[in-house]
Amino acid sequence: MTETMQKLAQKLEASISSVILGKEQQIRLIITSFFSGGHVLLDDIPGTGKTTLARALAASVDGKLGRIQFTPDLLPADVTGIQYYDMNSGKFILKKGPVFTNIVLADEINRATPRTQSAMLECMGEAQVTLDGTTYPLPQPFFVIATQNPVEFEGTFPLPEAQTDRFFMRLSLGYPEREAEISMMERYKADADVPLSSVRPVCSCEDILAVRNAVQQITVSRKIREYIADIVQATREDTRLTLGVSPRGTLALMRGAQAYAGIQGRDFVLPDDVKAVAVPILAHRIITGVQNRLRLSSSGEEIISSILEKLPSPVD
Repeated sequence: MTETMQKLAQKLEASISSVILGKEQQIRLIITSFFSGGHVLLDDIPGTGKTTLARALAASVDGKLGRIQFTPDLLPADVTGIQYYDMNSGKFILKKGPVFTNIVLADEINRATPRTQSAMLECMGEAQVTLDGTTYPLPQPFFVIATQNPVEFEGTFPLPEAQTDRFFMRLSLGYPEREAEISMMERYKADADVPLSSVRPVCSCEDILAVRNAVQQITVSRKIREYIADIVQATREDTRLTLGVSPRGTLALMRGAQAYAGIQGRDFVLPDDVKAVAVPILAHRIITGVQNRLRLSSSGEEIISSILEKLPSPVD
């Protein structure tokens, strides 16, 4: 099954890379999160391709896409849907919101009020929506890819820790390399939507569900589990931090390492797999002593990287 997982990851990566140039590692990490059953927060400056990347991923999967443009006047019902009374049938009918899809693009999520942001918590954590005491399961697979711009303060509401912890990974695309940017201009010179419109599905929802089950079967040895526990414990003891990684983060790091190993074609986890996913999985789950609202200057990534450098890797 790992060979199938690797081939599927390669197809998805090739499909997304046809639209987003020069960001192979970031795309690979998003696929890792997708295969793990986690959600992704793209936290970056405007214009770096966050929304385009999310749309490219959605177009590469034969599933339903829901898009939510978060604004300050957006209501929770605009996200989850409502139940209304139908006079003709004499029954309450569910009008589904955009979360009742396989892939949800939550664009500029930090522009919505905390009340609306919290409407996503149950969706992301339990893949279900509760309306008027009735619980409705969301379609499977269910995957949220959210974007936010960290440099705009007016009209934004920073995500609280409980919300950011629901995201499996937080990633930043950053500026493209010079050659990639030149190629981008050539590819997009006629029409900005031409490359995206050419993307076709390379897998089905059933393929993704099968891969997610296979990820759980990838072997994590005792030494690797101890290594993950040491990394997490180091964040809880680091004097630079006021909050370390939660147990949810521990499990996320293990699952991410399993998925990353799987897309490399292996059925067992190596220390390098843990290191490859540790920063995007853990950096947003810690709170530094001085937390700067301008997230690009946050030292969370550097702290996790320094912990990885200090801790010895397990050997067989």
